[in-house]
Amino acid sequence: QVQLVESGGALVQAGGSLRLSCAASGSIFSINDMGWYRQAPGKQRELVATITRSGDTNYVGSVKGRFTISRDNAKNTLYLQMNGLKPEDTGVYYCNADVRLVGGPAWYLRYWGQGTQVTVSS
Repeated sequence: QVQLVESGGALVQAGGSLRLSCAASGSIFSINDMGWYRQAPGKQRELVATITRSGDTNYVGSVKGRFTISRDNAKNTLYLQMNGLKPEDTGVYYCNADVRLVGGPAWYLRYWGQGTQVTVSS
């Protein structure tokens, strides 16, 4: 029904930058909140940043001032600009979206992408 596809992950040196994208497609009526999470090897998935439909943002403390979350509502696409990358930012980055389906119930369902690998070398 809904697919989220992340892209932009890569191997980068510490101090470098990456821009992740997450494109949502399918039977989408509207998208409410969207977010980025990450999972490092051997650790639980953690919140990185979220953004509401109107553009209000929230960040985990460790990325404040370095990462910027944004979205293009017309394209149903979410972005994460990551600057000043550190080795501890390494992990698989997942996007999610709260989606109301065309012809579906009048509430939002949460969908997840498959993830994109970000590796930061020291």
